[in-house]
This record gives sequence, structure tokens and C-alpha cells, in this order.
Amino acid sequence: MPRILCPRCNRPEPRCLCALIPSLPSRTRVLILQHPSEVNHALNTARLAALGLLNAELVVGETFDEALLSPPGYRACLLFPGDEAQPIAAAAVDQPMLLIVPDGTWRKARKLLHLNPALAALPRVTLDGAPPSRYRLRKAPGPGALSTVEAITHALEILEAPASFQPLLKPFDALIEGQIEAMGEDVYRRNHVQE
Repeated sequence: MPRILCPRCNRPEPRCLCALIPSLPSRTRVLILQHPSEVNHALNTARLAALGLLNAELVVGETFDEALLSPPGYRACLLFPGDEAQPIAAAAVDQPMLLIVPDGTWRKARKLLHLNPALAALPRVTLDGAPPSRYRLRKAPGPGALSTVEAITHALEILEAPASFQPLLKPFDALIEGQIEAMGEDVYRRNHVQE
């Protein structure tokens, strides 16, 4: 018998996260461009971010309409490392920001930039001083690597200080705990804990 999924958070009904997902306003508009390979991933943190922010949109694909990247009234910036990237705090201006966040493995995110020259040409911003990732189920490719929901949370806390966006991380923490519980402590320790 197939598992019944929550139509909103896409989690199995017994593990539905909707009660933990906030509805947070933000001046910054967040556009998450999700690679199709991530849509049905069990740990889809981009979906959690999009559901928890009133001014966010999640678009799935490999190529995107350029009009999506430049809505009127917003200054678009790409949250992605690069030689020209500047710390996100330095990018804050009077005009509200459209923060564009590619979602996928690093390889898939780079592919999105390769397939969308207008996206790759946007000014880039990075996160300085981000806290360590709470994503204990994946090996990070390097220090400072965050899940999509963690990166968005940290970026918004910089751009919209003193507002707190920590409630975005409550369903994320519950998701991680649920996955660890489902795999069992022994399997988790053997595969994910570095001694």
C-alpha cells in the first residue's frame, strides 16, 4: 500500500511538518530555482523555505524565463559563491532585494547557471560568518556549506536584522530528527557521525 503524503509539505502523513511551518513576512523576495532532481528528495529543504515565507516562490526546472529574474521594484542578486561575489550585508540597498537561490547539489546548481546565462550574469552574494550547518545527514563539500533553508534563513537575518527567521528552521530540525529516528541511532552513528 503506498504511503499517503501530505499535499502541502509532501511528507508522509504521520511525519507531516505543516504544524511547524511558519508564515513569515519579509521585505526581501526569495526565488528558489530548484533542479528537477531535487523535487522528490526526502530532505527537500527548499520546499520548507518556500512554504514558510510569504514572499517566496519555488520554481522547478533547468531553464527559466528571464522575466522571472527581474521583477519590477526589486534588485536581483544570486546567492552563490564566485570570484565577484560580495558579502550579502554589503549588497543591501534601499530597493528591496530579489534573492535568487539555486537548489540542488553543487554540480546541479552550477548546471542551472550554465543553462541560464542571465542567471549567471546576476550580481552574486555570499554568506560570511554563517553558523555551522545543522544538516547532520549529508557530508558538506566544505566549511560554510549549508542546506537551502539554512542559507535562506541566514541571508534574511542579515538583510532584515533585527527580524528573526529562526522559525524557518523548526520544521528542518524536525525533518532531520525524524530521518535519524527512522534509520535508527546505530545506522546514524555508523554512517554520519565523525568521531
